[in-house]
Amino acid sequence: MTLTTALTRYLKRPELFRDLANDLGSSSADLRKRFPVLNPSTGELLAEVPDMSADDARLAIERAHAAQEAWAELTARARSDVLWNWHQLMIEHSDDLGAILTAEMGKPLAEAKSEISHAAAYVQWYAEEASRIYGETIPGPSIDRRMLVIKQPIGVVGAITPWSFPASMVTRKISPALAAGCTVVLKPAEQTPLIAAAMFNLAKLAGIPDGVLNLVYASEGDAIGRELCVNPKVRKISFTGSTEVGRLLMRQCSDLIKRISFELGGNAPFIVFDDAEIDAAVEGAIQLRERSKRSFAMLDRLAYPPIGFTFSRGSMLNLSRSSLSACGCLRSDGFDPDVTIGPLINGNALEKIELHIADVVQKGGKGSLRRTSAWNFRNILRTDCGYGRCEIDAWGARRDVWSACTSFPLRGLRRRDPRSQRHHYGLAAYFYASNLKRVWRVAEALEYGMVGINTGRMSSKAAPFGGIKQSGIGREGVVSM
Repeated sequence: MTLTTALTRYLKRPELFRDLANDLGSSSADLRKRFPVLNPSTGELLAEVPDMSADDARLAIERAHAAQEAWAELTARARSDVLWNWHQLMIEHSDDLGAILTAEMGKPLAEAKSEISHAAAYVQWYAEEASRIYGETIPGPSIDRRMLVIKQPIGVVGAITPWSFPASMVTRKISPALAAGCTVVLKPAEQTPLIAAAMFNLAKLAGIPDGVLNLVYASEGDAIGRELCVNPKVRKISFTGSTEVGRLLMRQCSDLIKRISFELGGNAPFIVFDDAEIDAAVEGAIQLRERSKRSFAMLDRLAYPPIGFTFSRGSMLNLSRSSLSACGCLRSDGFDPDVTIGPLINGNALEKIELHIADVVQKGGKGSLRRTSAWNFRNILRTDCGYGRCEIDAWGARRDVWSACTSFPLRGLRRRDPRSQRHHYGLAAYFYASNLKRVWRVAEALEYGMVGINTGRMSSKAAPFGGIKQSGIGREGVVSM
């Protein structure tokens, strides 16, 4: 896989990334068909990536399995040192990694660099944790006995990551696996394979042995996902993506009783109470939306609070500034220093927005759509829409839309409503309030895995990350849960 000048012209050290290996050694994938990776802002070709098959995935699994024993037998300190080296290389080359991320995903360069820093922080965290994999000593049933509990690597880990945060999602999954002594087969999203390959290149330079990290690319991931699930040499699957795909992967893993960690979809409510600091709430809503130019499962939704309370008229008028502010942001190529909002990832994202708006309008709501396309059909820039009277039965309220929408209700609910239990998602929720009694009551009542109180930022390497209900199983970002 070779990068084109449409990308290398932005790199300070293009020689480090010009030829991104496919990590499959003697695989014939390079001789077969490829799929293009395009800049979603300009439509320029960034690279042609090997379009791999289940056979290639099987070969990658074999390589990971062969490397597993030697990697697990390294001392914890040795694995820690390698991860530290990788972290330092990511920081050293963060400008180039940010450029690659901006080119293939579209987010503004400053935001892309921030994600690289966040991704490197996961590597750093687990470099530290690698040397702190402790066991337990338990008193035995008699005076001359002791029971010992030790932790051992589970084996080959299959990781499947989305295009939404294509750098930090990778390191959040594979860093703990490497620290524990596991090897990894990663299938990145077809829209954003380049940043994963670039980070793997740096991992090799950091001293990670051949076969420990393996990449498989595919324009359609069904066959590779199935191979990771049904192959007995893969002992665990870590997946971030839609609930529908997660449900399929879970079924495929069930015959082998394979361990899984899934972060799945969710439409996160954003609730503002009458006693909230309105300016802070507006700023939080804007940050949530603008930090995810293509939308993500934790994006704020004002459409339907799971526990409803009356919104004041003043609150809703002030919250409308969020929509106005977003409409005033500049949308264009992420390499433009003045740009604050990048493009949608592709045409599918726009189609979901259109479905969302059409359904709300059909149910009596109001919707608007703004579309800008300066270069070609792929340059579908950030779309904003405002809704009124958006009910829980609306299509977007019951599904993980993965597109950039914000909803503004004209009225709230006055008491707990049984309709709130219809929502099968439970990833994240946000609310703004000042009354301490209300804060605790609402935080504990919300049926979500994570609740942000007076903040839109919850992701941290030191805290558990994940949802409940159909928004996932298991947690990431902690030693154990």
